[in-house]
Amino acid sequence: MTKLTLAVLFGGRSTEYPVSLQSAHAVLTHLDPEKYQAVPLGITRDGRWLRYTGSVDALLDDTWHLDERHTTPALISPDRGLHGLMMIAPAGVTTIRLDAAFPVLHGRNGEDGTVQGLLELAGIPVVGCGVLSSALCMDKDVAHQLAARAGVEVPRSAVFRAGEDLAVLPERAGRLGWPLFVKPARAGSSFGISRVERPEDLEGAVMAALEHDGKVVLEEAVPGFEVGCAVLGTCPPTTGRVDEIELAGGFFDYTEKYHLVTSVIHMPARISPEQEARVQHTALRVYQALECTGFARVDLFLTPEGRLVFNEVNTIPGFTAHSRYPSMMEAVGLPFPQLLDTLIGLAVEL
Repeated sequence: MTKLTLAVLFGGRSTEYPVSLQSAHAVLTHLDPEKYQAVPLGITRDGRWLRYTGSVDALLDDTWHLDERHTTPALISPDRGLHGLMMIAPAGVTTIRLDAAFPVLHGRNGEDGTVQGLLELAGIPVVGCGVLSSALCMDKDVAHQLAARAGVEVPRSAVFRAGEDLAVLPERAGRLGWPLFVKPARAGSSFGISRVERPEDLEGAVMAALEHDGKVVLEEAVPGFEVGCAVLGTCPPTTGRVDEIELAGGFFDYTEKYHLVTSVIHMPARISPEQEARVQHTALRVYQALECTGFARVDLFLTPEGRLVFNEVNTIPGFTAHSRYPSMMEAVGLPFPQLLDTLIGLAVEL
C-alpha cells in the first residue's frame, strides 16, 4: 500500500502555541507509519516555518526548533503544480509533494481560515474545516448570528470595537444585566475572557480583551452548565457522546481547560438520554449552519430549565488522545488512531 504523505502543521503565533505542541505530538505519535509518511511542519512563536525531522518528543518541552540539524526553513507553495512543501537549505531548494495537510493549530492564524486558505490555493486537501467555516466559527459574534438564524438559541450580547468611545459601554452592558462575560470575538482557549460582576470592572475587562482582538463581545451570563458534542464528517455528519463540564466556581478558563485544577469533565455527561439526543441534534444544526466539514466540537449551555444555548464551535479542538473531542468519539467506538484515519480519509476522499 502506498503511503500518504501528510504534513502536520503545529505551533503558530497565537497564544495557544503550547496547546498546539501537545496536540501535534499526540497526532504524530498515533499516526500509523505503515499508512502515512508524516512531514512535521512547525511554526515558531515568531512566525518562522521549519520542516522538522527530529524526535517528536522535543515538541513537549518546546525544544524542537533549537537544533539546526533537524530544522530547515520551509514553506507551503501556493503553486498547484508543486502541490507541496519547499525546503530552503544552504545546499539549495528541495520539494516534497503532499497528499494532504493536517493543521493541528489553535487560535488565530491557524484555526481561523488563514492557513486553510493557503492550503486550498495550493490544491492540498485539508483535514478539518475549510476557509469559510473556520473563519465563521472563529468569530463568536458572527457564529452566534448564524446559529440564531438556524433556530438555535444564543446568549444576548453586544459588540464593542477598538476605537469606539468607552463611554458607550455602560449602556450596552446595562441591556444584558450582571454578571456578564467580556470576550475577544476571535480568540481561543478563553484567553482575554473575563467574568464581570460589577460595572466598575467593565472597562478593565474590555481593555484586556482588546489585547487579543479588535472586536469584543459583551455577553450575558447563561445559568446552568456547559456541554460539548463532537461532530464528524459531512454526508451525513455524525456525533460522539456528549460531555459535561462541572465547575467549582468562576468559568472554564485556560487554566481549567488544560489543567483541571478545580473543574471536572464528565464523559458522558450526567444528563438523560433524551437530553443527550437534544444536545446532539442541536450540535448538528449549528455545525451545518456554520458550513463545517471534517470535524468540530460544538459547545452549548444547558440551563436549569432545560434550554440549550449555543456557546461556540471549536474547529480544531484540543487533540491529544485524552482531549475532549477524541474521548467523545472513542465512546462511540472510534479510538484515536482510527479517528485519525477517518479524518484523513475524509480529506482525501478515500
